[in-house]
Amino acid sequence: MTVNVNQRVLKKAIGIGLTAVMGATLLAGCSSDGKSNSAAGGTEAPGKAERVTLKVEIFDRGKSPKQYTITNNFMSQMIQKNFGDPNNIDVQFVPVQRSEEVTKLNVLMASNSDVPDIVFTYDSSVFYRYAQQGGLTEVGPLLEEHGQTLKKFIGDETLAFGQLDGKQFAIPGKRAITGRYASYIRQDWLDKVGLPVPKNTDELYTTLKAFKEKDPGALGTKTIPMGMSLGSAQLETLIYSFIKPISGDLTYSQRYELPLHEGFKDAAQFLNKLYNEGLVSKDFSLDEDKAQVSKDIQNGNVGFFSEDVDSLFYADGTLENLYKNVPGSKLLPADVLTNAKVDNKYIKSRYASNGMYIMIPKSSKRAVEAVKYLDWMATGNNLIDIYNGVEGENYDMVDGIPVVKADVSQEFQDRLFTSGDTAIISNGKNLGDQAMNEKAWISGFPVNNQEPLKQSIDIANTDTVGPIVFGKPIEAESKYGTTLSDKLNVIIVKTAMAKPDQFDAIFEQEMKDYMSLGGDKLKAELEQALTEISAK
Repeated sequence: MTVNVNQRVLKKAIGIGLTAVMGATLLAGCSSDGKSNSAAGGTEAPGKAERVTLKVEIFDRGKSPKQYTITNNFMSQMIQKNFGDPNNIDVQFVPVQRSEEVTKLNVLMASNSDVPDIVFTYDSSVFYRYAQQGGLTEVGPLLEEHGQTLKKFIGDETLAFGQLDGKQFAIPGKRAITGRYASYIRQDWLDKVGLPVPKNTDELYTTLKAFKEKDPGALGTKTIPMGMSLGSAQLETLIYSFIKPISGDLTYSQRYELPLHEGFKDAAQFLNKLYNEGLVSKDFSLDEDKAQVSKDIQNGNVGFFSEDVDSLFYADGTLENLYKNVPGSKLLPADVLTNAKVDNKYIKSRYASNGMYIMIPKSSKRAVEAVKYLDWMATGNNLIDIYNGVEGENYDMVDGIPVVKADVSQEFQDRLFTSGDTAIISNGKNLGDQAMNEKAWISGFPVNNQEPLKQSIDIANTDTVGPIVFGKPIEAESKYGTTLSDKLNVIIVKTAMAKPDQFDAIFEQEMKDYMSLGGDKLKAELEQALTEISAK
């Protein structure tokens, strides 16, 4: 996984500089307003007519249509009319550039006066840091009193991601789709080599060898039996098919923690075998953003590969380009990689059920209004309208699913430019259950691609394992994560390219280095946290 320079800077700011930047200011802000930040949230008594302002963070992506701004647009006006005015609240959106969200949030959180009443982050380490420093309102009592609809919408499983030491300090957004990856095989190549769709890893190996030896695409040296890169979709799909979950259907959550799972060496050795026999992309080690493997797939050079569940199926996307570039080609979703350590199931990772961490700063005097706003968003059709616009103009409801109308005018399309960033309680279009969410998602793709996408989603949801929720920060993740992430890529590349008779020695040396770079401390902390969970 590539870690860019900005991410490194943010990690450093979070791990080292946050206390220095925020420290006394944040905690002083917490203590100075302690009484007004109880479950009452500092609001006036019921029935009083004072109009108040609720400030809500929103990502600014710099792409506002000319008739709108990020703070004054169709969605903000709709929210003011339907939530703000009936509750005597002025809803004010506070823009934060998406590319600088953590840096800006640190500055806002250090301010008693400028910080919005609702803030959020996708970074769990940022959430834990604020919670540990006492900078967040405990929202559990507020949810009980003012957020029952919201609480039901989010669900206990997802709410757990926002807890520290058993107390609710964040309201996690709910992810609509948790399936991540699916695999695909060229049906036309199978037909030419006379083989059925493989059903397990051994049969896949036989098929890959046939693709190389019989060259069904008549490509010569351009033939790539199995597409591979250092991207998550390719690498993690392979590795998860070898590792043993830590507990039940749960694993450690970070990619750089994969070497700590039983079976990781088996995955590395299988990749070594494929590489040495010329069965995977030769230069996969240079393809960190999977740009080259995507190009090879679209040019018809790849026989089998794994990918993000939706990646192929957009208009003018990978699947359509393949069919355009290679007449007669046929790509088939196929669940192939089996895990010998887990009853030969098709083990693969799934997303956690949470999206962003929604937080109310301790200094906010509008905690009640904040929870009421989020509860309103979860009520009735409000979330559907935020995501989809106006029924009858932007969309029609068909069997409970909002279906985008054909030929929607640009004016109506422009209404939705802030939709995803406004609907903070939901990562994706949530309609109540995942089956409905998936149907709604599929309906937005080109008609010819909808059936293979459905098959891909079914694969992505089969035999999945998810992340363990520890309910507290794993300090070693913040301290060593960047280094170990880089080291994981080194391990993969060096062991894959090793001569088979040198594999064991190189693997052991690379793992020794991994442990010395913080892997040993990470392993110890994870195991201790797991023991504490088991003891409860």
